[in-house]
Amino acid sequence: MIEFLAMMSDVRVHVTLVAGFVLAIGASLHILLNKRDVASAVGWIGLVWLAPFLGVATYLVFGINRVRRRARQARAGTLDAEAGAGSRSLEVPDGLAPLGRGVGRITGAPLVRAAAVGVFHNGDEAYPPMLAAIEAAQHSVGLSSYIFRNDEWGGRFIEALTAAHRRGVAVRVLIDGIGGGWLFSPAYHRLRRAGVPAARFMHSPLPWRMPFINLRCHKKILVVDGVLGFTGGLNIGDENVLATRPRHPVQDMHFRIEGQVVGQLTRAFAADWQFATGEDLLGAAWFPGIEESDGVLARVIDSGPDEDIEKIEFAVLQAVACARRSVRVMTPYFLPEERLVTALALAAMRGVAVEVVLPAHGNHVLVDWASRANVGPLLEAGVRLTQSPPPFHHAKLMVVDEAWCLIGSCNWDIRSFRLNFELCMELYDDALARVLAGVMAGARGAALTQADIAARPLPVKLRDAAARLMLPYL
Repeated sequence: MIEFLAMMSDVRVHVTLVAGFVLAIGASLHILLNKRDVASAVGWIGLVWLAPFLGVATYLVFGINRVRRRARQARAGTLDAEAGAGSRSLEVPDGLAPLGRGVGRITGAPLVRAAAVGVFHNGDEAYPPMLAAIEAAQHSVGLSSYIFRNDEWGGRFIEALTAAHRRGVAVRVLIDGIGGGWLFSPAYHRLRRAGVPAARFMHSPLPWRMPFINLRCHKKILVVDGVLGFTGGLNIGDENVLATRPRHPVQDMHFRIEGQVVGQLTRAFAADWQFATGEDLLGAAWFPGIEESDGVLARVIDSGPDEDIEKIEFAVLQAVACARRSVRVMTPYFLPEERLVTALALAAMRGVAVEVVLPAHGNHVLVDWASRANVGPLLEAGVRLTQSPPPFHHAKLMVVDEAWCLIGSCNWDIRSFRLNFELCMELYDDALARVLAGVMAGARGAALTQADIAARPLPVKLRDAAARLMLPYL
């Protein structure tokens, strides 16, 4: 009997070894064929061979981009026609022409007009005109938000959306399945109880049924009647209204947009709604056809882990490469990968004034730690890093050569550039560039220097370096 049990134990060991070997081989082949990034491929291969069962399971959940094929099937080309994606692309003035051509090739979208651009600081300034636009809507309202709280100000949005729905306006609300609350999402359920068509982006109450848990919809879009849009970095919640003295205040920027570019903004919302629900948003209620008018040149840059992968990152790289005088960046999270760090450093080396404004204290301590371990090469190259004092500043802004602006939802980290569904808008406007540069100058606090980085105690350096290893997922 003892010999039989020993034999069975040996059989189990051999079966386990063979199964682990087969799993590791299969996963390695898949990684070699599908992972373009060498560091990522090496890391995944190392994990599946070090711990075959756990490593393969982790790779199946987090490492495979299953969303690409699904997205390509879901995002019908009819949206391009509705949004006027084939319309004539306008020309950029000579000084910025290379940048305009480059972003055009990256996005495949035409450069059109933004007839008016309004700039809002925090929810104090942004929420009232957003609510007024919903209350005045006659045909359609599309709202997408990463965070949508059921608090005082979130409740006002819910009431306005409900009232619009009840008077016959086509209302659609898209809330991220994690950012909007994975377990409960009170705002979503309150909207649904009121009969408002609302959806949660890639959500399941069962975590093992969420293979896309790492891919989030981080966009902030409000489009009304297909002719008026709002976008930027602002979520919906009381923490964004500083006048109410919230416990954890958040500063941010948001923008009111009119003109032809609103068609591109609506297309982005309609594509995400179709992706999440399968419903096509078509027709004049959503795409009324906006005539070309005077205004600044603008274009939406829609990015996500599907056919639009890396478009915002590539546009940023193009802007840095084309910069001749200055690059100014403001971001709450600064964890770019090596190629963007190198691009910024090279720009500084060739004499471009490069400045990055970061929060002195962010709302994610791991990000703070990791960013301190990631900025050494920039400081050595002459990039100026300054720290904005509290309250926490969540705005995402970029200005190049005092003429080109990038606004939207995308942070400067690998999560936003590679994993999240994000939306930005480029605008060629000297006046807006001056406003945004002023915002960054006003937020500028103490400089972060090489001496500060070097003065960290050894345990802190080790902690920060360890946090940096999680850079792709922070």
